Amino acid sequence: MHNASFRLDPAFTIAPVSRRTFGTFVEHMGRCVYTGIYEPTHPTADADGFRQDVLELTRELGVSVVRYPGGNFVSGYRWEDGIGPVADRPVRRDLAWHSLETNEVGIDEFMRWAGKAGVEVMYALNLGTRGVQEALDVQEYLNHPDRTRLAEMRRANGADEPYGVTMFCLGNELDGPWQTGHKTAHEYGRLAAETARALRAAEPWLELVAVGSSGSSMPTFATWESEVLELTYDQIDYISAHAYYEPIDGDLGSFLASAVDMDHFINSVVATADSVGARLKSRKRLKISFDEWNVWYLRRFQAVQETEWNIAPRVIEDSYNVADAVVVGSLLISLLRHSDRVPAACQAQLVNVIAPIRTEPGGPAWRQTIFHPFAITARLARGDVLRVEPAAPLYPTDRFGDVPVVDAVATHDPESGEVTVFVVNRSQDSAASLAVPLAGFAWSLQVAEAWTLHDDDLEATNTADAPDRVTPSTLDEVSVVDGELRATLAPVSWSAIRMTPVR
Repeated sequence: MHNASFRLDPAFTIAPVSRRTFGTFVEHMGRCVYTGIYEPTHPTADADGFRQDVLELTRELGVSVVRYPGGNFVSGYRWEDGIGPVADRPVRRDLAWHSLETNEVGIDEFMRWAGKAGVEVMYALNLGTRGVQEALDVQEYLNHPDRTRLAEMRRANGADEPYGVTMFCLGNELDGPWQTGHKTAHEYGRLAAETARALRAAEPWLELVAVGSSGSSMPTFATWESEVLELTYDQIDYISAHAYYEPIDGDLGSFLASAVDMDHFINSVVATADSVGARLKSRKRLKISFDEWNVWYLRRFQAVQETEWNIAPRVIEDSYNVADAVVVGSLLISLLRHSDRVPAACQAQLVNVIAPIRTEPGGPAWRQTIFHPFAITARLARGDVLRVEPAAPLYPTDRFGDVPVVDAVATHDPESGEVTVFVVNRSQDSAASLAVPLAGFAWSLQVAEAWTLHDDDLEATNTADAPDRVTPSTLDEVSVVDGELRATLAPVSWSAIRMTPVR
């Protein structure tokens, strides 16, 4: 058995827990929208055509913010196609995913869905094939109260009050050659800066996200950020980051250590942004919007591409197993650990497309394995993120060198006194004994609830026929003894332990 430990002290905080950490992503891609969130003929559909079973699962997941409408899709999107009478809306080709978009769901429909789900909308603008004027038009339609042409158009379409969207993405992945409207860093930086200035002239308080690298493996990574930020630094609030992880050639050890790469990615973007800020003699500290992240079996997707122009084809509907869920839990640990610089993140995507929720047309909706660590973390992470430095044995990986067997983060709510530990055991063959001294707290703590996600069959998945094959179970071997949290963590497991003050 491996031995791991770390100390907790409420004085050593990183940042408050940001609710935007628990964001997700709805893109007009595959079946995320059509037969995902929207299916008017479904038995659970409400008067607006939205699946209430999916709405209930979205609320249970704890989603706080949803990025919309893309993704790669947005770089060819004409937002005007999705407003007004549905019968008059055009069907368009979507070059990003080689499919047909009916525009049956547009801005007004999605904003109604977001209101029902109780989530904030992070709106992505098309800076691939469009630019400043389109961005201003969308902002006016969404946010201007009345009297202007687009505000009155929104009111005529049923939304008398402005939607009040505050966070806008200035395009998507424009560093990628696959992106419609792909640009050099200089071309994009100029366009993003001009768009940001125009948007701030309309609403100075908007929060704006510039496009960062599509991944740390991009050949232009860091140089892209540096050049873009030289042109946009004073106009924006965030730089985006995207990362997807999958096991490569059966290398489970490296896959389980994916959060090591996420940590390095975040630290590299922060260092680059701070370097630009120093050169510009700015006191502003840019933040990161990690608005696409997840496990994605990308190599499977690249081997099977759409050749027909279909409506809502089945695209990258990955079925997630136990190991995938443990990795998702560990990536959430990384995001929380960087809450001081990463206060916004979106798991891509919400339904069907590499998603925690799956549906069948006319049939059930169910939770994938990765649903559970997200939902539990979103529910239990409260207050401040505490600085945690785990001491644990190392194990070798092919991709990341030697990495700790155990990784963890903790949160502390000063109002309730509650403390929650989120921890992952990456070992494939050994349990881990965790010891966490709690002497830094002025009160005694007791375990209120403890959950673990673990299964002897790492390939086990949830399906429509067996939707609860993999679920969190109670972590039994956990207690607070003599002011120390003690727990035994199964191999390849993710766990959450909530402690409350002894009254």
